[in-house]
Amino acid sequence: MKRYWQILKKYKYSLALSPFLILVSALSETTQPYLMSQIIDDGIMANSIGAVYSIGIKMVIVSIIGLVASFINIRVSSKTAVGFGTDLRTALFDKIQQLSFSDIDRFSTSSLITRLTNDNSKIQQLILMSMRLLLRAPMMLVMATFFAVSINTGLASVLMISIPILGLCVYAILSKGFPFFVKIQQKIDNLNSVVRENLINIRVIKSFVREDFEVEKFRETSEDLRDTVIKASNIIVTIFPAMQLILNLSILAILWFGGQKVISGNMKVGELVSFVNYLTQILMSLMMLSMVIMSFARAAASSKRITEVLDAEPSLSNTKEGLENKHQIEGGDVTFRNVCFRYSGGETDVLKDIDFVVKRGETIAIAGATGSAKSSLLQLIPRLYDVTSGEILIDGINVKDYNLDELHAKIGMVLQNNDLFTGTIEENLRWGKPDATRHEIEEAAKAAQAHDFITSFTDGYQTLLGRGGVNVSGGQKQRICIARALLRKPKVLILDDSTSAVDTDTEQKIRTNLNRLLNSTTVFIVTQRVNTMQSADRVLVLDDGEIAALGTPSELLENSEAYKEIYNSQQLVM
Repeated sequence: MKRYWQILKKYKYSLALSPFLILVSALSETTQPYLMSQIIDDGIMANSIGAVYSIGIKMVIVSIIGLVASFINIRVSSKTAVGFGTDLRTALFDKIQQLSFSDIDRFSTSSLITRLTNDNSKIQQLILMSMRLLLRAPMMLVMATFFAVSINTGLASVLMISIPILGLCVYAILSKGFPFFVKIQQKIDNLNSVVRENLINIRVIKSFVREDFEVEKFRETSEDLRDTVIKASNIIVTIFPAMQLILNLSILAILWFGGQKVISGNMKVGELVSFVNYLTQILMSLMMLSMVIMSFARAAASSKRITEVLDAEPSLSNTKEGLENKHQIEGGDVTFRNVCFRYSGGETDVLKDIDFVVKRGETIAIAGATGSAKSSLLQLIPRLYDVTSGEILIDGINVKDYNLDELHAKIGMVLQNNDLFTGTIEENLRWGKPDATRHEIEEAAKAAQAHDFITSFTDGYQTLLGRGGVNVSGGQKQRICIARALLRKPKVLILDDSTSAVDTDTEQKIRTNLNRLLNSTTVFIVTQRVNTMQSADRVLVLDDGEIAALGTPSELLENSEAYKEIYNSQQLVM
C-alpha cells in the first residue's frame, strides 16, 4: 500500500471527501425505516393523514439528500479509480522500459501485457469498490444495528446468531477460492502468449497451412482458462445462496418472535416493520463487505504480480560512476579484455575469453557459424547485457562507467530483427534523431539506399507503415533501420546481419556511403558474405564463443583455416 499511496496521494482530496459523502448517504438510508415506522404507528394506525404527509415529506427530503450525496460520490470515486488505474499503468510501463533484456525474458512479454491490462484493471476496480462499498458497508452495519437495538433489544439477539454464522461461511468460501484467483491470472498469461505468438507468426502459420493446429492450441488454452474460472466461480457464488438463506431464516425468526410481541402489545406494528428493514440492511451490509473481500482477494493476486515488476531492480542500471555522467564518448576505440558471458540461468559461457582491440574508424566484420555468439558479443558493447567476467572499454573507459543514456546515444545499432513502429517513415527515422532536419533525414536515407524507394511511394516520407513495417519488404525495412541508425551519426555503429535481405550491389553501395558519411565511426558488421568481409579492415571469426581468427582479410586467407573454409565455400557457390 505504501507504493500505491505514492499514486493515491494525488487524489487525497477526493479520498477525504468520499467518506463524508458515504456517511450522508448511509445516514439517509438508515433513517428511512425509522421514518417509515412513524408513518405506520403515528399516521396510519392513529388514522392521522397529517402525520402521514409531514413524515412523508421528511422521507422525500432525506431521500433527495442521500441521492445527491451518492451521485457526487459516484463521480468522485469513478474519477479517482480511473485516474489511479491510468497512473499505475503508466508507472508499470515506465518500469518495464527500465528493465534489461534478461529481466523481460524472466517475466515474459505476454505476462507483462497481462499485468499492464488485466491485473491493473483488478486494482482499479478495487479502488472503485473501496470508495463506494468498503466504507459504506460498515457505516450501514453500525447505524442499522444501532437502530435495531434501540427498537427492541430482545429481537436484536437474533443478529448475534446470524452474523457470526454468515462471517464463518464467507471465510470458509473465500479461503477455498483464493488459490484459484492466482491460477486465473496465470491462465490469462498463457492465453495472451498463444495469441501474441500467433499474430506475430501469422505469415508462417498460413504458409505452412497450420491454421487448424493453432486454432486447436488456442481452444485448449482458452478452455483451460474457462475451466479454472468456472471452478473459482462455483466456489464464490455459493456465498450468495448462503447469505440469502441466512437472511430469510433471520427474517422468519424476527417475524415469528416480533409477531408475538405485537400481538401481546409489547411492540408496535411500525417498529416490527422497521426492524425487519434494519435486519435486511444489516445482512445486505455484510453481503457488500463480502463482495469487497472477494475483490480484495482477487486484487491481492494481481497486486502481487504488479508489485513484483514495480519492485524489480533492473539487472542493468547506471553504476555510481555512470550516474555522475562525467564521461563522454569522443573517439570510438573499443577494447575487449578477457570477456566471458553467459545468459541468466545458463550453465555454460556462450563467450569465452574474448580479447581484442578495435581502433577508432576501423570496420570489423564478425563471421562464424550459426550459434557462435556473434550477436551476443555485439550486444555487450552498448550494455544490453553485462559481461559475466572481464571488461569492455570504449575510449579506455569501462562501459559500466558511462551513463546509459550517453552510451546508447553514441552507439548506433541495427539488430537482426528489424523492428519498425506504426507511423510514417519519417517518424520512424526520427527515432535516430528527433530534431533532425529534412536534409539530415534524406542524407541518411540516401546513404542507406532507402531514399529512392521511399520517394517512389505516393506519400513519400509521410507513407504510413503498418505494425512492424508489414507493408514494406524485408530489404526496404532493413534499409530504413540502417538509415535510422545513421541519422544519429554514432561513434560506434553495430550492424548485426542487417543487410542480409538486400542484394550484393546495394550492400556495397551502403558500405561505400558508410565510409563517406561516417569515416571516423567504428563499425562492427555481422555478416556471412565474403565480399563484405573482404571490404572490412579486419575480420574476427568466432567458433563456439571463442576467437578462432582475427586479422585482415588477406592475412586470414593465408593463416586461418576457419576463414579459408568460409571463403572457399562461397567461391564454390559462385
